[in-house]
Amino acid sequence: MRIIAILLNWLIALIWTWRSTTARRNLPKLPNLLNESDSNQPATTPQITVIVPARNEDQAIEQTLRSLLGQQNITLEILAVNDRSTDRTGEIMDRIAAEGLAQNKSISIIHIKELPEGWLGKTHAMALAARQASAPWLLFTDGDIFFREDCLSRAHLYAEREADHVILIPTLIHKTFGERMMLSAIQALSFLATRPWKTRDTKSREAVGIGAFNLIRSDVYRGIGGYEGHRMEVCEDLKLGYQVKRNGYRQHVVLGRDLARVHWASGAFGIVRNLTKNVFAAFRFQPALLLAASLFVATFCLTPFCGLFGPWQTIAASLLALEAALGIYRCCERHISGISPVYVLLLPVATCIIVYMMWRSMIVTLVRRGIVWRGTFYPLAELRKNAGPLR
Repeated sequence: MRIIAILLNWLIALIWTWRSTTARRNLPKLPNLLNESDSNQPATTPQITVIVPARNEDQAIEQTLRSLLGQQNITLEILAVNDRSTDRTGEIMDRIAAEGLAQNKSISIIHIKELPEGWLGKTHAMALAARQASAPWLLFTDGDIFFREDCLSRAHLYAEREADHVILIPTLIHKTFGERMMLSAIQALSFLATRPWKTRDTKSREAVGIGAFNLIRSDVYRGIGGYEGHRMEVCEDLKLGYQVKRNGYRQHVVLGRDLARVHWASGAFGIVRNLTKNVFAAFRFQPALLLAASLFVATFCLTPFCGLFGPWQTIAASLLALEAALGIYRCCERHISGISPVYVLLLPVATCIIVYMMWRSMIVTLVRRGIVWRGTFYPLAELRKNAGPLR
């Protein structure tokens, strides 16, 4: 048993070191939109249609739309979609639109009263707006994203030169201790599990999509079938990224601290609640896959801390693994999150909550036999029938 414990600790330490070293070497190499020079602006004013689907976002939608209206050096067609909101979201959209039109800004509001059968609310809202879009580029974003005034001009400048699909990693606003603990752990683990720097490699199957910022050429969006092709997809942002890569188009993940900011959720368990509908969907509603992944996450993250209380062989392995973990936390702090790497000490706590979140997503979905999203219930059988591969 002692030998097995020692071997397990060293295996995990080597995996930590390998994946952390790979991430630390490659994350800083991701293109940074802050390096785009204003002197490189094209002779003609670039155009983007921005699609903002929102349901019950009256706390954030005004700031989002104002930040879009304030974009510089770019012409925007803003299509804000009020998806059956029961709060003041639609009213706020109409007021901001009237102000924008008075300033000769192109902003239109689409009010959805009923959801057609066979659609998720968000995919329907985005597909409906995309049909009306006229610009050569589409930006799909959310109703709680705050854009710096030069965000879209920098993104467009890079996209025109380099890519067909650009995903900007948003800067997460963190207000509480619990949020910092959870977000730092989730980001670190996500960059250990995925390789966003590989998306630009057309031979790699690595694909990414982030709901906060999916900038895509209009003809590419329509060429891959748009959201019409996955009407019941919960992870619609990931599926869009998968479709782009599968069809051979250029996909780039880029950095840009504070260009697009979002406060994802309030508190550690607010993050848990927000992801309840997503996590099981990411595993394509397959319990065996989720259970295996949760076991791996628990073993991978908790073993190095447990090894500190064992013989010198496990202590040495644990210190190696924890040095690697600290390294990826530092890398995320420097390039993405701004969260102190000291939070690596709370990785065991965050891991337990993450595993709980994974199990909660599965159990709630199975018990309900479906998910509730944007005030609508979607049956599990229907979701499974439409759940294709994400990678």
